Amino acid sequence: MHLLLLLWACSLLLGSQAQDRASMWRGNDRAGRCQYSFTVAAPGEGTCPQGTGGPEMEGLKTRLGLLEALVNRLAAGEARPPAAPGSCPGSEPELRDVLDRTVGERNLLRGEKLRLEGELEALQRRVEDMRKEAEKLRTRPCPPLRPPQTHSPALQDSGLVRPSGGSSAMSHLMGRPNNQGNTGSLRDPAWQFPGPGFQEMKAEVTEVPAPDRPEEATGCGQLLSVGEPVVHRKADTISGKYGVWMQDPDAASTYGPNMVWRIDTVGSDVRQLFGYEDMEQLSKGFPSKVMLLPEAVESTGAAVYRGSLYYQRRRSRTILRYDLSSESIAARRDLPHAGFHGQFPYSWGGYTDIDLAVDESGLWAIYSTSKAKGAIVISRLDPDSLEVRQSWETSIRKNSVANSFVICGKLYTVASYTSPNTTVNHVYDTATGQSKAVAIPFRNKFRYNSMIDYNPAQRKLLAWDNFHMISYDVRVGRP
Repeated sequence: MHLLLLLWACSLLLGSQAQDRASMWRGNDRAGRCQYSFTVAAPGEGTCPQGTGGPEMEGLKTRLGLLEALVNRLAAGEARPPAAPGSCPGSEPELRDVLDRTVGERNLLRGEKLRLEGELEALQRRVEDMRKEAEKLRTRPCPPLRPPQTHSPALQDSGLVRPSGGSSAMSHLMGRPNNQGNTGSLRDPAWQFPGPGFQEMKAEVTEVPAPDRPEEATGCGQLLSVGEPVVHRKADTISGKYGVWMQDPDAASTYGPNMVWRIDTVGSDVRQLFGYEDMEQLSKGFPSKVMLLPEAVESTGAAVYRGSLYYQRRRSRTILRYDLSSESIAARRDLPHAGFHGQFPYSWGGYTDIDLAVDESGLWAIYSTSKAKGAIVISRLDPDSLEVRQSWETSIRKNSVANSFVICGKLYTVASYTSPNTTVNHVYDTATGQSKAVAIPFRNKFRYNSMIDYNPAQRKLLAWDNFHMISYDVRVGRP
């Protein structure tokens, strides 16, 4: 094919340049017969009309140059191996090598991705197992460290000595609350101490080191742990979804320390105060006293102390002292600059701008002001006149915590009101003016805790968790 093209081009060239020679042509005429033509140039003519000059000769030279270039390219390509149709000569092997390398690297990357995904899943499982283990360790109380003791055979036979690795015969009885929710008054008439055994138990008790600080002599200290929630009653109607229930830690003669007070706070005009003779009557739902308060209650921040109910009047910063004996308002006072009706509530809302609390030292107000810019302010109040005796401004944002309470002059905050396993996360000491982060496990059994208060007489936290009235035992002392 290439050779024919070359011969044809040469013939064209020779034919165009040999005008001084004879030429013979063969072809068919109109009748289809073979016809030979022989042409000789005239001796007197140098060129034919419209000869070498003109566009036709220039076009012929251009086509001849293109043909020569094509022939050169084809001649150069004959030394290479033939390429596949539709592909560039000489490029297929290189492309195939590149493709093979790319496929190999892709397969390696896929294998590496699968390996990394497996390692990630294993790490996620380990993190989840470690988180569960940490939760178990946080909720498990630390056992007290005591030196090994030897007990007499009489005490071991009586079942009072706890065997190693087990629980004592009396542990379930001592840890079970009575009808009043108080384990301190539990007595068993069959409890008898043999002579030698009682002497040994007395000797073991005397080995506990004596308190070396005044706060321990009065039972004060830091909050060490919060026990499991104990349910005492569930509210019957929707008005009891949020509420406050209280016991007077310093009760007057009219109503004793066992009297339980309750206010359901869902409603626009909350005025009813229910009184129950004891915890058993509360659990049965039989109030012995119902009072109609002269002014409506705002939220769940009320407290009972020394025979009076202290609460915030609705839509105001006014604190009222309602005398339970005379059933009348005994004192009223505005809490200076305190936010109210949704300005600085706890994180769950509920217009909890002002929260009243009681501890071993007296009556407290927990609130915030515009000057404090939402940080918790804690003030000690005069229980008779409601005058502010002293105030402290903390660095804890009020709307970032779920609730708070006071123990031994220290403010404690709870991180979440809905998480079933949350923590007491901050403590502010009014004695030093310092705050620090803590992580004391706290359970929201029903996942909507709207009230938490401390009762110093019973060493319990009282809470209202999604219709339920709950108590927690607390342990206070030296860390």
